[in-house]
Amino acid sequence: MESPTNMAAPLFPVFIKLADRRCLVVGAGEIALAKVFSLLLAGARITVVAPEAKSAIRELARTGRLTWEKRKYQPSDLGGAFLAIAATTNFALNHEVFTEADRRGILCNAVDDPPNCDFYFPAVVRRGDLQIAISTTGESPAFAQKLRRALENALDLNIGDWLAAIGKIRREILAAHPPSEARKRALHLLANGGAPDSNETQSVSAHTAHTL
Repeated sequence: MESPTNMAAPLFPVFIKLADRRCLVVGAGEIALAKVFSLLLAGARITVVAPEAKSAIRELARTGRLTWEKRKYQPSDLGGAFLAIAATTNFALNHEVFTEADRRGILCNAVDDPPNCDFYFPAVVRRGDLQIAISTTGESPAFAQKLRRALENALDLNIGDWLAAIGKIRREILAAHPPSEARKRALHLLANGGAPDSNETQSVSAHTAHTL
């Protein structure tokens, strides 16, 4: 049996704030496009480096949603980057980007090359502020997508609206009541009370406040 010290360390799951942080994407083809959209959702400042680009990336550059450097990658492109994505079909180039990023202490993902990744892109289910991320540590992205589809079908489409409603009530409770066991119980009651529609929100708030 393999000893724990010889086993690969498990990934540390975390959600990172990328808003207004510079992210470098090397490559501008189909592989890069999905990564670019994910970064845009997170509000990142994106620089794409590639001699040619898909029309969608050219349009994003034209409208100012990202910067496209129409040329080959050079190591200095990593200057000031918070993270990098090597998303070309050239394995050697992707490895070069990863190696230089590692030298500079910049997190890097070389697409479809798990050994040359500091992080992986999970399959994500989104319902408003609710995000569920699924990773197989690069073993089977297809299986992660299968689980994503199952969760997409299982989760109510309105759960994001419900989460926003209870978030508003939670903030009101936190502002109005000091820390206590009663407040803690009330917040758990709020979270476990089901997904109320808009007509139920006020009654949930009143019932929760009554317990404090």
